[in-house]
Amino acid sequence: MTIAVKFSQRFSSGVIPVVALALLTSACATSTNLSTGPRTVNIESGATPAAAILSSSMNSLLQQTSPSYLTVIVNEKASSSGAQDRDEIPKALTSGSGFVVDAAGYLLTAGHVAVKAGNTVDARGSEGRVYRGKVVAIQRSPDIALIKLNNFSGIPVSPASSPCIRSGTALFSLGKPRAQGDTARIGQLKSMSFGRPVTYSGFGYPDAMVLTMSTRKGESGGPLFNKQAKLSGMMVSTLSDGKGRSLNLAHALPVDMLAKFACSKFSCSPAWRRLAASSYKSCKS
Repeated sequence: MTIAVKFSQRFSSGVIPVVALALLTSACATSTNLSTGPRTVNIESGATPAAAILSSSMNSLLQQTSPSYLTVIVNEKASSSGAQDRDEIPKALTSGSGFVVDAAGYLLTAGHVAVKAGNTVDARGSEGRVYRGKVVAIQRSPDIALIKLNNFSGIPVSPASSPCIRSGTALFSLGKPRAQGDTARIGQLKSMSFGRPVTYSGFGYPDAMVLTMSTRKGESGGPLFNKQAKLSGMMVSTLSDGKGRSLNLAHALPVDMLAKFACSKFSCSPAWRRLAASSYKSCKS
């Protein structure tokens, strides 16, 4: 599903006249079963200095980060009247990406992927196991949702110690584009701040990091990592011009936004609490 918002925005390097913001969510018309089996991750990178920095170490980085990344399918919440009984297959609403932030099975994704609290979730991990879960909390701005997975046995992400990232820093995301396999995208930070709020169909965010990265539908909610394999943010949208052509730019929520939301919903670790007390707004440009 693509939802476009037109706007003008000035970056430090100049003006992008009119662009459209497209959510990275795949809409599902029917119920979908996640395939099982070990994960293969495709690596995509552009002709940027970041690609040269990370390409040689991606195998090692993926071994460290892939276990915490899951692909998710969100199913319609069963009605209170019991219309969805044991013999009825739940209707799949959306698909996207996510990542586990706590060993108890708490997973973060974009709010527009989760749709609403109470929806059920099928999430596939790197080892091919499919975990069942439920959307337990959702926030419309910033666009974040919390899912609780049942009997999770994987590894949670390790967050960066600070939300601050230098412009030009090499980063990579993990996600599953629609009709493609799991993908790692190598890009770099353009700016820690977009400079204005963005809204779309009841969701949005007050600000976001701007990345030089070409993302696609299905990658919403995916993790963004630095070259130390630490979580730096969450992918939420991609940018295109008024004719739908990619600008090779994407938005991600900074890790402190994620920490503030997560720590307000469950007892998070000291590392996450320190991030929740910080702010990307204090970062020097």
